[in-house]
Amino acid sequence: MTDTSQINKKAIFAIFLIHFIGDFFQSFIRPLLPVMADKFDLSLAQVGMITGIATFMAFLIQPIFGYLADRYKTRVVLLVGSFAGAICIPMVGVVPYFWMVLLLIGLGSVSSAIYHPTAAGMVSLYAGRRTGLAMSLFGLGGTLGFTLGPLVCTGYVTLMGMDRLPFLTLLGVLVFAVLFIMIPASNGSGHAQKDFFGSLKESIGKVWKPVVLIWSIACSRAFVEQALLTFIPVLTAAEGHSLVSVGSILSLFTVGGSVSALVCGHLVDRIGFKPIYFFSFALSSPSLLLFIQAAGWQLYPLAFMSGFLLLATLFPAVALAQKVAPEGRSLVSSIVMGLALGISGLLMPLTGKVADVFGIRTVLNLVAFIPLAVVLLIRYLPEPGDKV
Repeated sequence: MTDTSQINKKAIFAIFLIHFIGDFFQSFIRPLLPVMADKFDLSLAQVGMITGIATFMAFLIQPIFGYLADRYKTRVVLLVGSFAGAICIPMVGVVPYFWMVLLLIGLGSVSSAIYHPTAAGMVSLYAGRRTGLAMSLFGLGGTLGFTLGPLVCTGYVTLMGMDRLPFLTLLGVLVFAVLFIMIPASNGSGHAQKDFFGSLKESIGKVWKPVVLIWSIACSRAFVEQALLTFIPVLTAAEGHSLVSVGSILSLFTVGGSVSALVCGHLVDRIGFKPIYFFSFALSSPSLLLFIQAAGWQLYPLAFMSGFLLLATLFPAVALAQKVAPEGRSLVSSIVMGLALGISGLLMPLTGKVADVFGIRTVLNLVAFIPLAVVLLIRYLPEPGDKV
């Protein structure tokens, strides 16, 4: 029987590791955008299509897998789902046609839709009284994957070439073997007699207003994140930065998010969620504006600071949603995290089309003001224990 008062360190580490390896391979997509844009002579709209398909397949369909994770035992599905990305995404290095790139990225990104809500829903089972910290440790696995992935990918491609990228799948095989032994099984309880809409109604029917508010704020933050991660690589590469430099900028952005995941995950257990939200959204806009305008060495510290501020509420938002709707942990996690990022991804081709007309920097400057505009909504967020 799971001790509900103490954090299960082994289980949390296993979930951390599965998040790390899954996002490690997912992180290959964006730093390789300049290479793929050059190889296939892509417009910015087509670049946006790559990340649009990736985020659509990785996140927009997450609620379906969140529902299944709450209903069934998911150990095997979780492992197979996380491994699919390790197979498909490195294969983009050898395919000759753009449509094949889209197909492989789409298939590889489905794995993210499987393991994100499944693993996130398992966190609170083993977190004891430290839900905020445990959720941030889970998030740290993903942000570390997105930190190391671009560095490994760009360094490897620079030294070995795109055609040898599939060899990195061997790393996924090794971690898969370790996880097969370590990863705990979900109890699969909650909605065994409910269909998807019945489960949705039971999980969030009485608390749909705060869940929609949390999701709306998360969606605005996700759109800013996706726009930056899609077009900053293309912009910096066009201005003369090497592929390794592009990967380093993306890694520093996610390193900042990793640090804030730990700091803010600890703080929300002590001071609540609203102060963290105000801090993150109020300061993100000025930091992003400086980052977008920067050149040379200034890009690196500003990438870290922008990631720290913008990603500070990524996993606290999931923890807050789970506290508001505890009967559907995986489902509500997939809504707040997956659906928000999925919708943001769908907007990337359109954002790229606008950038084709007005320029990348102009569009990103406008996007940077979104967090500041959202500050007005934060006062209405619930705190655990409030009546909703």
